[in-house]
Amino acid sequence: MSSLKGRTALVTGGGTGIGQAIAYDLADTGVKVTICGRRSGPLDDTVKTITDKGGAANAIIADMTNPDEIEALADELIGSQDGVDIIVHNAGFSSKVRSARYIGVEEWRSVMDVNTMGPAILTRALLSPMIDKGSGDIIMISSMAAIRPGVMAGVAYSAAKTAAKAYMEVLSMEVRRHGIRCTTIYPGEVDTPILDNRALPPTAESRAIMMQSADISTAIMMALSLPKRATVSEIALTATIPRDMSEDIKAALSKKTPV
Repeated sequence: MSSLKGRTALVTGGGTGIGQAIAYDLADTGVKVTICGRRSGPLDDTVKTITDKGGAANAIIADMTNPDEIEALADELIGSQDGVDIIVHNAGFSSKVRSARYIGVEEWRSVMDVNTMGPAILTRALLSPMIDKGSGDIIMISSMAAIRPGVMAGVAYSAAKTAAKAYMEVLSMEVRRHGIRCTTIYPGEVDTPILDNRALPPTAESRAIMMQSADISTAIMMALSLPKRATVSEIALTATIPRDMSEDIKAALSKKTPV
């Protein structure tokens, strides 16, 4: 991983879950990491863990549903360090209501904004320095819901992650000639806080056989560590042991989260 030393990275949603794991792994290889999110507490904890180990990290508050905050985040990074070498679009949001029959406008909008609009606006804002340098990596944390849309993932989340997949394919067509690599990650179930939004949150027993955040980060680090001449376009990851999801699907068809 020594090829990453000295590079800079931005990880959205870097205070918890997959984003936190990625931030830790990047910092361990000598990457200067900026993490962003909406809550200062988890971000500060992640930065402290990295800096206590001798790594370089900082946090910026930014809401990926707010275009003005996204632009301000990009301006700060470009002004202070000429952008970043690596962008990891990890921030995600899933609606509590999953059914196409019952989901409302605000949940639709929030899910699409965080998972699709936010990454697109942020990439656009940070792309010029990458093109000028002739190199860069853009990582999109999509979902297996983009490959196999379903009721349990939810209609809005499935649509948003499918849109993110399409966005990355088009983006790659545009920027590969500038030396910029685009990689889309499709994780199946991962034991992260986003699962708490499900109509039927998984039990501790179910979570125990799921993938962990560190597993997803390991795959991303592999893609990033390849020579610049090689690009991993897509990585799909699923848990080794399947689980019965019939009750989860039944709950997802309901109008709201059970009490």
